[in-house]
Amino acid sequence: MCKVLDLFCGAGGFSLGFVMEDFEVLLGVDVDWIVAETYKENLKVNVLCEDIRDIHSLDLKDVVGDDVDVIIASPPCEPFTGANPRREVDVLSRLYGDEVGRLFLHAIRIIGDLRPRLFIIENVPSILEPSLKEAIKHELKVVGYPEVYFNVLYAEDYGTPSHRKRVFVSNFKLRPRPIKKIVTVNEALAGLPDPEEINDVPNHVIKPLPPKKLKKIARLKWGEGLVLYKGAGKKVLPNWIRLHPFKLAPTVLGSSRFVHPYENRLLTVREQARLMGFPDEFVF
Repeated sequence: MCKVLDLFCGAGGFSLGFVMEDFEVLLGVDVDWIVAETYKENLKVNVLCEDIRDIHSLDLKDVVGDDVDVIIASPPCEPFTGANPRREVDVLSRLYGDEVGRLFLHAIRIIGDLRPRLFIIENVPSILEPSLKEAIKHELKVVGYPEVYFNVLYAEDYGTPSHRKRVFVSNFKLRPRPIKKIVTVNEALAGLPDPEEINDVPNHVIKPLPPKKLKKIARLKWGEGLVLYKGAGKKVLPNWIRLHPFKLAPTVLGSSRFVHPYENRLLTVREQARLMGFPDEFVF
């Protein structure tokens, strides 16, 4: 069985995918103790809850040994994404100058030290900007991986009911077979009980909203957003979008909240989790 180390493991979505394909996840690493607890509770895998900048690769070897086959990593995307209005204007500064952006380099450091047969670093499409892409390739070549591929995949091609374009940087070409049918919002939310009634579905409760907010939500049509916020440059992005029942959900951003397609309320955590492909037994 192939053994996996997960850097920036978060709540465990990346690891969960590998577990579902019968990989053995040895350890997660994340600085946030709240998501670390969620990870441990759901995956039954230990988490090293420390800042990756303070972690020496020898410390990881003491825990996972020398036989890590796969390293997966999801370093923060905030320094790179166009949704961040404070993103560095200079492209290379996002990787080398931004304190959070340099976490990407620490993932590469550990990959170089542990020498897995396969690595996969997931991030936003903005890392495909030519100078940034070349810089990442150079850093990986320096640590011993001359062949680097920037695999562009769409979550909706693999059963996730939301549009999500992501780049998976790897030393292998990744070509998973897509499914033939797109899963719509209606299909994703089907079968859940009314969250206003007592139910045993975890994380399926309504967040109360002020009456004024509810009146504004009631006027939203499918696909319309209640608020707009500024991203990088002149980009304007909607939030609090009423989902279209017969389409995919928009990309779930860090600040995204969605309005139910038919009811005048925000989605519950469970409904939002379904849009991201989490099974109902995964508890947040």
